[in-house]
Amino acid sequence: MEKNRNYFIAIALSVLIVLAWQFLYMNPRMEAQQRAEEARRALQGETAQTTSPESPGAQSGSSAPTGALPGAAPGQTTVTREQALAKSQRVQIETPALTGSINLTGARFDDLKLREYHETVDDKSPIITLFSPSDTKDGYFAEVGYIPNESIGTVPGTSTQWTLASGDKLTQQTPLTLSFTNDKGITFTRTISVDDHYMLTVVDKIDNKTGTPVTLTPYGRVIRNNKPATPSVWVIHEGFIGVMGESGSLSEHTYSNIEEEQYTNEKATTGWFGITDKYWAATIVPPQTLPYVTRFSHFTGGQASYQADYKGDDLTVQPGQSTELKNLVFAGAKEVPLISRYETEYAVPQFNRLIDWGWFYFITKPMFQLMDFFFRHVGNFGVAILLTTIVVKALFFPLASKQYASMANMKRMQPKMEELKAKFGDDRMGLQQAMMALYKEEKINPIAGCWPVLLQIPVFFALYKVIYVTIEMRHAPFFGWIQDLSAPDPTSLFNLFGLLPYDVPHFLLIGVWPLVMGVTMFLQMRMNPTPPDPTQAMIFTWMPVVFTFMLASFPAGLVIYWAWNNTLSVTQQAIIMKRHGAKVELFDNLKGLFRRKPAASK
Repeated sequence: MEKNRNYFIAIALSVLIVLAWQFLYMNPRMEAQQRAEEARRALQGETAQTTSPESPGAQSGSSAPTGALPGAAPGQTTVTREQALAKSQRVQIETPALTGSINLTGARFDDLKLREYHETVDDKSPIITLFSPSDTKDGYFAEVGYIPNESIGTVPGTSTQWTLASGDKLTQQTPLTLSFTNDKGITFTRTISVDDHYMLTVVDKIDNKTGTPVTLTPYGRVIRNNKPATPSVWVIHEGFIGVMGESGSLSEHTYSNIEEEQYTNEKATTGWFGITDKYWAATIVPPQTLPYVTRFSHFTGGQASYQADYKGDDLTVQPGQSTELKNLVFAGAKEVPLISRYETEYAVPQFNRLIDWGWFYFITKPMFQLMDFFFRHVGNFGVAILLTTIVVKALFFPLASKQYASMANMKRMQPKMEELKAKFGDDRMGLQQAMMALYKEEKINPIAGCWPVLLQIPVFFALYKVIYVTIEMRHAPFFGWIQDLSAPDPTSLFNLFGLLPYDVPHFLLIGVWPLVMGVTMFLQMRMNPTPPDPTQAMIFTWMPVVFTFMLASFPAGLVIYWAWNNTLSVTQQAIIMKRHGAKVELFDNLKGLFRRKPAASK
């Protein structure tokens, strides 16, 4: 039994160390790094990044240098979003999911809001702003164009003034047609369409009406001026992302990685790339028939910015002929069913990797699908979490049964173990051999009780991932005061759960559900006898308190899961141990807490 306890203590301490490392070291460190980076940008704000012929150009408001992709704009002054939108001609975007406009200068997607998502749980709060013009503080946009060369003349780029040929508003039913004819008589016709959610399709038709062949070099880019306001955490990737090439390997790079060194991916003919946040993303799917190279960059000239771009191989259009190129631009919420649909409908390879399922994706994704199944039937993700927990407990029931049966057998053998301890005294080797013989005789595996716990750890982290990562959990209510399962319980014991008229510090936000979780964890640990070793006894006593404080800042959905899981475990353990004739120690242990210890004799 003591060995069993040691294994449980080791497991609990391992989890405790990981959590403590995250909250006491990693989070403060990331916040300090962010502050240092902001200070560094302020010092370097007046310097421009030097570019080479193969690196991004330095001008965003005009044509890029020959052979170079457009990049940051040095010395660019920021204006308000309203001022930036008023500076250029625009065409409105109105769909069930999107509202905004297309900038006819560059045919740039730089004004997009997500109609179905609000900044807070209040439906009257502002809707989420995803894209903003480049000359704003939070500039974030996507564009496609062509890199100029001497033979073709002016080509569509960042400063091209497109003409609206047909359509007056981009909707799901009405695409737009833009046109541009350059100084050599080459006509570019761009058709932009959008589906019912977040996929924009850009088809360019190039007509060569000259008497000589022309060469085109397409490009596309997603660029943003700032990192997300909330510091990233280890459980989710935010930054540059892409799947390029036949191998289908995922390319992920954080903002800090690219700040240190630009990254160029290998040439590919399939795939996608872009920038991802926790819930939102902006990606480009280049023409899947033309080889291209993707690159992730950081610019410090003028307003600092981050850019994910591609540069296609040269494409030749013969005299009197035309060709078409199609780019897809995804800009919106990372809804799981929608991302899966796009992967199939548009043949985008491994587009589901846009959602960070983590190392245990083979558990995480099916778990979400199970929760989503329950949600579609009960209409509440909190209830779906409770039902999913029951299913998980049922799947692990055979292992749990073996675990508790092993614990029951260990309890039955306790008197014999005590006899062996008295018999062998300080002879540890002899005691060990005798105990192993006893285990063999009684057919007991002393570590059998640990395996179910070890196997459930990936399930726990997978559920944490589902609740923390998937946008379906964002602002999903439970009951009562829990209006967002992805956020911590907003109540606090230290202001009597809102009865006292003052706010408490963040680290004292010990809400109702963390307290419920702590009580259930306390009861679960009291199902077993108190360890005779004083150190072990102290750990068992204080561990529920420590976990209550640490999990108070976790998403409420995870805390509810843990409390419910503990409750089911206590019930399950009591039933199985009774079946095996072992005594349930819970009530005796609880009585022992309040029993007065006899005074020591003089």
